[in-house]
Amino acid sequence: MNKIIRKLRPSDYWRIGEHESWFTDMAAEGLHLKKMGLHFAQFVKGEPKKMRYRIDVSSNKKITLEQKQMYAESGWDYVASYGDFNVFSSPAELNAPELHTDPAEQSYTMKKLGKKLLVNALIVVTSVIIMIGMLSAILFLDGTPVLALVKGTIIPQIILTIVMLYLAYTSLQAAISIRNLQKTLLDGKPINHHTPWKKRKRLNFIIAVIYSFVAISASSISFVQLAKMETKTLPLTNTDLPIVRLADVEKNPNLIRENSSYIRNDIDWGNRYSSDWSLLAPVQYESDENGIVPDQMWKDGSGAYSPSIRTMVYKLNFPFIAETLITDLIKRYSLEYKGGDFIKIEHTGFDILIVHEVDAFKEVFAAKGKAVMYVRYYGYADINSLIESIAYKMNLISN
Repeated sequence: MNKIIRKLRPSDYWRIGEHESWFTDMAAEGLHLKKMGLHFAQFVKGEPKKMRYRIDVSSNKKITLEQKQMYAESGWDYVASYGDFNVFSSPAELNAPELHTDPAEQSYTMKKLGKKLLVNALIVVTSVIIMIGMLSAILFLDGTPVLALVKGTIIPQIILTIVMLYLAYTSLQAAISIRNLQKTLLDGKPINHHTPWKKRKRLNFIIAVIYSFVAISASSISFVQLAKMETKTLPLTNTDLPIVRLADVEKNPNLIRENSSYIRNDIDWGNRYSSDWSLLAPVQYESDENGIVPDQMWKDGSGAYSPSIRTMVYKLNFPFIAETLITDLIKRYSLEYKGGDFIKIEHTGFDILIVHEVDAFKEVFAAKGKAVMYVRYYGYADINSLIESIAYKMNLISN
């Protein structure tokens, strides 16, 4: 049984002269073309032979049996097809006549292919423009691009867009190259069947490696994010999680949990914590907690005193983005309660500490080392109690 050898193609599929030259050189080494794929070609290992290869463009995707027989009568045997391209071979000593003796006539066989490639290119380019528009909206519409990157859900889309940009480039290149080839043939200049291919093959190999790495990276990132993503009901007792608990701030023995009316999949979403992962912030937590003190009323008499707290925590791989991340957190989450000033406080326990306070509503934006924390609290506890709790929790992940 003859051995099958697979080799990466030297160039883009529309480069006819380079492929013909490559097939000829492979045959001289004893590798005879059997099948063409999107990126690889299959060869049968055999005796070295001097062969000539020609590629013909068919108006229909599949070449007919009658056409194969017609070419065979002229000394050209059908070998393989890929897309609209059909490969024929002939022993060099047979000196078979060219498939196309008139370059101008050959150019007309590529007219339909040129239109097809142009339509494909326009579709891919339009898709890329839409993807870039969607990414731009996510990253810049509310002016918080760093926050979107840190959360990480946008990273696979960015990588996919980069991949699509390359596909758009190759699609346009294919359409332009075939159009230029048509013009060359119309000018009476035949295809160079001995076009050098080695340099482009090396380039194509490098591009294939990079392309594969990017595609695998995008898939891997998505899988890791799904594996790391988790949401659970907050335990009643304290934990080692770097999130600020309501009891840490209130310090009231009569405080009890206020059960949420929104329970799904056995998770109390009013008292829950979620963990996540991204390339920029491999440790992420977000929590919500609601409590009630039955024997205490809100000062306006609106009901039993029911404080609440939300915590967002990010441990960054690159601490230098902490300040920008805090700026984005302020833009994203400080719109609900207007009024009051954002006051930057010098504190030995933090690199950055910004406080926003309006009546019973308090927000703290803090950074220390690799850790960034945003805490939104609604209740009567003193702001200093909130800051102390944040400082203690941030020490757990700041290094």
